[in-house]
Amino acid sequence: MSLINKELGRPLDANTMPLPGRKLTLDAIEVHAEGEPGRILTSASGLVKGDTMAERLQYCKDNLDWLRRLMLHEPRGYPGLCSVILLPAVNEGSDFGIVVLEQGGFTPMSGSNTICAVTAVIEAGIVPVRGAETVVTIDTAVGVVQAVARVLDGKVLSVTVVNVPAFVVELDHPLQVPDYGTVPVDIVFGGQFFAQAKASDLGLDLHPDNGKELARAGALIKMAAQDQIQVTHPDNPAISGINLIMLHTGDRVPGRQDRNTVVLSNGQLVPSDPATWTGALDRSPCGTGTSARMAALHARGQLGIGEDFAHHSIIGSEFIGRLTGTTTVAGREAVLPTIRGRAWVTGTSQWALDPTDPFPSGYTVGDIWAPGA
Repeated sequence: MSLINKELGRPLDANTMPLPGRKLTLDAIEVHAEGEPGRILTSASGLVKGDTMAERLQYCKDNLDWLRRLMLHEPRGYPGLCSVILLPAVNEGSDFGIVVLEQGGFTPMSGSNTICAVTAVIEAGIVPVRGAETVVTIDTAVGVVQAVARVLDGKVLSVTVVNVPAFVVELDHPLQVPDYGTVPVDIVFGGQFFAQAKASDLGLDLHPDNGKELARAGALIKMAAQDQIQVTHPDNPAISGINLIMLHTGDRVPGRQDRNTVVLSNGQLVPSDPATWTGALDRSPCGTGTSARMAALHARGQLGIGEDFAHHSIIGSEFIGRLTGTTTVAGREAVLPTIRGRAWVTGTSQWALDPTDPFPSGYTVGDIWAPGA
């Protein structure tokens, strides 16, 4: 059954903000997926226009950045927070659509945020439980995504996301990175475009205490990748450019835990300003990043079809990935990834913006935020 605005909460119109003298109220379910917090907005669907998910994503980018900043910046948010707008479905048979709000902008798809959203809508009764394994169908700007929630007594025990096809653009691309020289990176699509590099090639260890150094390295790689590499999804030209950077443990070694961290920019990266070379680290193992990582490992012959891939985050939490088959995307070889993880509802919330609030899009301060965030 497709969701409608009534089921998502109080409908809002696209002109609700920033009209003077009008109070804005938004309902949300607070969730975290293996440590990564996600704020699921259940009453914001009326703010978004568009007949397709691609049009909706573009509308958000063009018109609703104030909403993204309002939810993710202080005093309502913090650098590690993401959010999701629940939307009515556009495809027959889908339960709902999603647009993801991250610190660096709007994105079409996120594995951890999908796990958060599915957990939230089932435990809140927005989507009914349909048995011990409840299939949820989700519209995204990169295609229809299915998720299978394992449910017991109304509690979601785990969510397996059947992601869109992932594919390698290039392995070991020699990227010229300031301060690091030539760094080989894999350019891979897993729902978003990633540049993925070995942390050891940067002289870094994947440990929470190294967070600032890892974020700085990720920012430098992102600036270099955006300057030197042009990528566009062949089926959706609106999805282009390197959006995220993953630093990982490298080739698979028997007995060694595969770990990673994904660097999320939270401000404008300026090559001439070292103060901007920062970001926040994904607290989860990253679903789209794990999908892209599996595509690269498969291309190297290090991960077979049907083989479980345990991927751990900077804080040690775990997603289990698996490639279920192969396909093609516009003639390019691709793999079919699934990601299994857990999420927990941490609360429900109602966020308000009073018309007299002097910070209608929130604010950032340089003690914990990048300049220009």
